[in-house]
Amino acid sequence: MALWRGSACAGFLALAVGCLFLLEPELPGSALRSLWSSLRLGPAPVPPGPVSPEGRLAAAWDALIVQPARRWRRVAVGVNACVDVVLSGVKLLQALGLSPGNGRDHAILHSKNDLEEAFVHFMGKGAAAERFFSDKESFHDIVHAASEFPDAQHYVGGNAALIGQKFAANSDLKVLLCGPVGPKLHELLDDNVFVPPESLQEVDEFHLILEYQAGEEWGPYKAPHANRFIFSHDLSNGAMSMLEVFVSSLEEFQPDLVVLSGLHMMEGQSKELQRKRLLELVTSISDIPAGIPVHLELASMTDRELMSSIVHQQVFPAVTSLGLNEQELLFLSQSASGPHSSLSSWDGVPDVGMVSDILFWILKEHGMSKSRASDLTRIHFHTLVYHILATVDGHWANQLAAVAAGARVAGTQACATESIDASRVSLKAPHEFMTSYSEAGSRVVLNPSTPVVEWRREGISFHFTAVLVCKEPIRTVGLGDAISAEGLFYSEVMGSLSERGELAN
Repeated sequence: MALWRGSACAGFLALAVGCLFLLEPELPGSALRSLWSSLRLGPAPVPPGPVSPEGRLAAAWDALIVQPARRWRRVAVGVNACVDVVLSGVKLLQALGLSPGNGRDHAILHSKNDLEEAFVHFMGKGAAAERFFSDKESFHDIVHAASEFPDAQHYVGGNAALIGQKFAANSDLKVLLCGPVGPKLHELLDDNVFVPPESLQEVDEFHLILEYQAGEEWGPYKAPHANRFIFSHDLSNGAMSMLEVFVSSLEEFQPDLVVLSGLHMMEGQSKELQRKRLLELVTSISDIPAGIPVHLELASMTDRELMSSIVHQQVFPAVTSLGLNEQELLFLSQSASGPHSSLSSWDGVPDVGMVSDILFWILKEHGMSKSRASDLTRIHFHTLVYHILATVDGHWANQLAAVAAGARVAGTQACATESIDASRVSLKAPHEFMTSYSEAGSRVVLNPSTPVVEWRREGISFHFTAVLVCKEPIRTVGLGDAISAEGLFYSEVMGSLSERGELAN
């Protein structure tokens, strides 16, 4: 009888755990397998495939993301780096004695009141922004108050340093970082990131990252999305002081990929200095040996003249690849009279067809062609709910995996998980969209089981994927840099730059 009861109990336990596999497929598999094996019930059953749209999409990504045939070995990144002080924006502004007034954007912040107005302006839109704070003493007072704040955290900051840090997570890659690196930043960097002695300085540059959560309220303002507002009084990065060090380090380091960022930091500089540094940048890029692709990562800007100069003064034709978000894309189009430039801002989720039109225009007007001396053949666009990789045909491979990998890292990094947890993310991309409005575009219906959608237009290929948005993000800073780094990591250049010139449309 005892033996019968033991067998019956084991059977009931097996049935119960089997039901867990069937009814809770999103539970970590390792936990279920551990429970099963601890009961010594034999081989664990295989749980059914994910049933939620988020689970199906994540599984489809995993199947699509494959390593490129030729991988980068040495990546050089420059030239902006700093320490990010990350904390709650609302709590800091309250601690500074500020109250929510009328939200208003400021191209440059001159006071704490300007900071409060700009912060609530972007918080109400759920949009990211970055601004220069002109008053040195006032900024240092805010930095001191922020650093002493109980919840303040210090992280690697600056697009170049963040991209370098992401690349350094791959142990088989060697990473060179040139930027103003102080003692705190040097301590925070991965051991796999090499900083030349000329880049080291005695004092860190600090950027304040004021975060807010989706649904967070302050006075009459309510954030529709989690995001952040960034500001600094950063003179070293603003003058791109490490550009010459960066270029001089390349000959010895011998990279097979170069990543540049930090041009937006020049907004606090005079027009004369901006023009001078842009010309020096173009000269420096031209000194990089042929065959080494150069990726330019853009960031939030308000100076239309500076953006127009970046587009027209040979910077775009000198680089091979661009990375940017929805704010930067629309601002670029407005500054250079591109498609849909009459829009003052995006109304909620950026329209896929409009984004596609602007990406097409950039590559057609400023990208590689037989009639134009340009190396630009690739743009990686990212917004909260979807990404698009646009490439001139014949120059890049493995872009389907690259766009999927960039979207996947957006979900894992925001949620601070090693893999996508379907219960912690949401599929918020448009269910249907048009691929273009400038021509007769196609209507696409999103299918989570085949998340990457491809279309072509006059020799340019587009790869679209939805993003799984973290419901309660741990940290939003640096997501764009991580997305671009991951997309580049999985990308493959087809031949050298000189070879690609022969293939231009």
